[in-house]
This record gives sequence, C-alpha cells and structure tokens, in this order.
Amino acid sequence: MLFIDNRDITDARVNLALEEHVLRNKVGADDYLLFYVNAPSIIIGRNQNTIEEVNPDVVSSRGITVVRRISGGGAVYHDLGNLNFSFMTPSVHGRFNRYELFTRPVIEVLHDLGVPAELGGRNDILAGGRKISGNAQFARPDRMFSHGTLLFDSNLDDVTAALVPRPGKVESKGVKSIRSRVANIAEFLTEPITVIELRERIIERIFGTRDRASIPTLELTAEDWTEVDALVKRKYGTWDWNYGENPRCNVQRSQRFTAGEIDVRVNVEAGRVAGVRIFGDFMGREDVSELEALMLGVRYDYESIAAALAGVNLEDYFGDIPAPESLKLLAG
Repeated sequence: MLFIDNRDITDARVNLALEEHVLRNKVGADDYLLFYVNAPSIIIGRNQNTIEEVNPDVVSSRGITVVRRISGGGAVYHDLGNLNFSFMTPSVHGRFNRYELFTRPVIEVLHDLGVPAELGGRNDILAGGRKISGNAQFARPDRMFSHGTLLFDSNLDDVTAALVPRPGKVESKGVKSIRSRVANIAEFLTEPITVIELRERIIERIFGTRDRASIPTLELTAEDWTEVDALVKRKYGTWDWNYGENPRCNVQRSQRFTAGEIDVRVNVEAGRVAGVRIFGDFMGREDVSELEALMLGVRYDYESIAAALAGVNLEDYFGDIPAPESLKLLAG
C-alpha cells in the first residue's frame, strides 16, 4: 500500500478532486491510502437531491461548502473535527460492498483507544449504538475506492442543523439519507487525543510506523496537482455538478401569514425551475403569473431567484405579507 500526502488541504472540493484523479489516473496493482480533513462542508451522495438534504439558510449563514461526490450513499457533514479516509484498490470480484475489508484497521485502532466500535447496518461504524462513521464506495472496471468519515470531535449542532432541509415537501427520485443518531469518538475516550493523532495511529496500524520517510508513498507531481485544480474548476467547484446534477423533483412550500396563505409548487429539472404555480388566499393587486414567468429557467436557489425578482415589489402580488417572507417561500 502507498500513502498519499494531500498537503493538509482542507478544501473539500480539492480533496474530492484529488481522490478522483488518483482513482482514474494512477492505475495498476498498487493500493493507495488517502486521508483528509475538510473545513465545514456537506458532502452529497452521487444520486441525491441537494434540495432534500441541506438547509440552505444554515449552509449560507455558517459558511458551509456543499459538494457532490462520485460515490453513492447519503449526505455527510465534515469539519475540522472529522477525519476522512479513502482506500483505493484494484477492482476485485467480491470486494465491492465488503466494507469490513476496509474498515478493519480503523475499528482496531478505535478498540485500542477504548471505543466500542463495530460495523453496523450496511456501511456504518457504530459506538454505543450511535453512528461515528459513514462509508461509501465507487467502482470502475479496473479500480475502486472505499471511503469513510470519522466523527471525532465535530460540531454536532452544525451536523443536525445543516442536514435538516428547510420545511417543505419534496418529491424526487433522489436517494434520501437515513438520519441516524450520531456521536463523536471523543466522547468515548478516557484520555483526550487530537484528530491528527487518530490519523497517525491508523497510519501506524497499517504501515507499522509513523515515520513518513519509512512509509511507501505515491509521489504526486506538479502535473498531478495541475490536473486536480482543473478538475475542481470544471466539476467539484461548479454549481452544475453540486446542484445542477440533482434528479428531477417537485417542491411544495406553504406558510400561513396574518394576511393570508402562500402555497408554492415548483418543478425542478437539472437544478432549474421548469415550472411553477403559486396558490393561496392572499390579496394582492398584481397577477402572480407574472412572478411565475420570471422564475422559469432560473437556478432554484435563493440567490438566483432573488436576483430574478430583484426589480419586483412582491407586496404588489401578496398584499400585506412582508416581501422577505414571501421571497423566502418562492426561493426555496
């Protein structure tokens, strides 16, 4: 197995691009091991609808990055108290969906630390019945990876708040996350360590040493990093990948105000408004069909809808309902 040094980069977009670059371009018989710690971010499964998984208000106010990965499974939260690992290997028959093959050294280290870790469900590591790690895999004909996240000392308030979508009904064909009771590994430790120390202990378990000079390493070239940066620019750093790849969905949001109720129904395709109808018993002077027309084809996110309606006095359409409140319903 060869170790990959990610240069302590904490940008989730770069780390996911690095993982994909190695998978697709460093072929052969070698196994690779990559660790990374990300700044606050939500990592969306390949087949998920971002609208169903995140609360955009929390994401925006707390500076959380949203990135889609190429593997399946559910949405997970990363921050600086979260350690992520990725085992990359040749695709061998019977290896895919065998999570115990890849999580074994991690669980062994957790046991050494006194954490009652065990593989539970399909792809989780549990401690005391609570989830401390979620895992997912991606395979090509020649290569695959199995990666996972370890909740070490994460901000569980952010985990809960960011992964609870804004109230509203969303119907789509996206794969919905299964919400589990989560815990930090740090809760189970008798003596405190850092997330970096946990990484070093896993490295030592696998390679028999922490000494980087003694660990076989995949040396990444300047050209490799240039290609990683290019992959961020054309994929992981783009709205088209992180939001536009959403499955088709129907969104319904409604709220009753003193001046009446607004009920918004939006059809979203490729992350854009494909159709919208606005119902309710509000009393405005103007026809809401004008708003519906302005929203067509616009990205379905708050900033884009707000920009499309920037020249509109929403109180002309919804009467005494405050414009910020009606805009929040329209913009998702």
